[in-house]
Amino acid sequence: MNIKIIFRILGLLLVIEGLSMLLALVISLIYSGSDVPAFIFSSLICIVPGVIIVLLTNKASKNISKREGFLIVTLVWIIFSLFGSLPYVLSGAIPNFTNAFFETMSGFSTTGATILEDVETLAHGILFWRSLTQWLGGMGIIVLSLSLLPLFGIGGMQLFVAEVPGPVPDKVSPKVAQTARVFWVIYLSFTLAETALLILGGMSLFDAICHAFTTMGSGGFSTKQASVAYWDSPFIHYVIILFMIIAGTNFTLIFNFLRGRFSKLYGNEEFQYYIIFIAGFSMLIFIGLLITTSLGVEEAFRTSLFQVASIISTTGFVTSDYVQWTPVLTLLIFCLYFFGGSTGSTGGGVKIMRVVLLLKNSYYELKRLLHPNAVIPVRFNNRSVDYKIMLNVLAFFVFFVLVFFVSSIIFMIFEPDFETSVGAVASALGNVGPGLGTVGPSETFVEIHHAGKWFLSFLMLLGRLELFTVLVLFTPSFWKR
Repeated sequence: MNIKIIFRILGLLLVIEGLSMLLALVISLIYSGSDVPAFIFSSLICIVPGVIIVLLTNKASKNISKREGFLIVTLVWIIFSLFGSLPYVLSGAIPNFTNAFFETMSGFSTTGATILEDVETLAHGILFWRSLTQWLGGMGIIVLSLSLLPLFGIGGMQLFVAEVPGPVPDKVSPKVAQTARVFWVIYLSFTLAETALLILGGMSLFDAICHAFTTMGSGGFSTKQASVAYWDSPFIHYVIILFMIIAGTNFTLIFNFLRGRFSKLYGNEEFQYYIIFIAGFSMLIFIGLLITTSLGVEEAFRTSLFQVASIISTTGFVTSDYVQWTPVLTLLIFCLYFFGGSTGSTGGGVKIMRVVLLLKNSYYELKRLLHPNAVIPVRFNNRSVDYKIMLNVLAFFVFFVLVFFVSSIIFMIFEPDFETSVGAVASALGNVGPGLGTVGPSETFVEIHHAGKWFLSFLMLLGRLELFTVLVLFTPSFWKR
């Protein structure tokens, strides 16, 4: 194990986190916030140790194996959340460290679950930092580092494999660092575009930036306690719907679309199913809302489309408390907790590609029973899927279901209510945000026992890094020479 290179990369990223805090400091200074000292000290606590670690590991070997890649990626999320909690604690916004760590892990993992009961009383700098954690976590701290590490002579392929979501990481360039930079340019461009449209719709500049951050990061943190429901504006709702769908789309496909290769997007099977799932669930919920509520046609359509896009992309914004809907509609929303965005997107969850491959394999298995001698491979995008990929997908599904059930049982120790327990675990593992029961869209996680919050924080990390990256660290073979 190349310990020095692990510390060197963590030191570099710690410096990046400290510099990111300076952005929040600027916002605090602009609004003359009381949180200015908190960001100054927090930034120094990150930058100074980070610089020292980098200097002490200057002669570290630049080679990164798969083992180092898995360990670095996992440690980055933990360390970023530990140090990222400092502004909350030092400013007094969230004085309890457990709550501060939960909020920060929820931010960097883009889960969006919160313990805050009145976010509108927080200083602007804290609100900005809260949104920025999701924006950084959305595209991935590691993907950001991939565009910077080559400057220090460090390759990043193993980090890319460990971090980029999905069974098959896509690249738009043979060089990983160049891929990361392209993704970040696209990410920033869409963030700026959404900010401009939200301002056009009546949001303030500050609110527009924060919501653009958390939309593109598929995070769901809002500057208002009522979330997006605070703005009774169809224009704002449709803008956010559009960008939630974009955030849940594979960024490689978006890159090809922007280059004029439209067929790459429209002809992609995962994108087609992604849109079909959104349209199908939206239509079912739309019909249900028309039957069971007094909402008008347009409002029912907008509400159903917004919530479906929000949950399937794992963003977690809300314009309606779906826990108060008829149970059938709430169950449909809960099913979406287990879908997630596309591979190579900022969304969490199982991912659309895995869902489609599982459905296809199940269907083909029925055909194989009828024709036992026939060779019927699973095809995706007109190509046969390698059996190793199918084994990976099946293994992921088994692990995901197993972790979900075991975690739900364990969490009942902290929260005996079955609906709340299942909803909280599914929300954390799928990086969705709002859960069910007492942690539903109109509630927070503040009443959850402290031990339960640490457990959910672990599940957020597990879900964000798609199980294997974290679980492999608990295998004895990982630590053997």
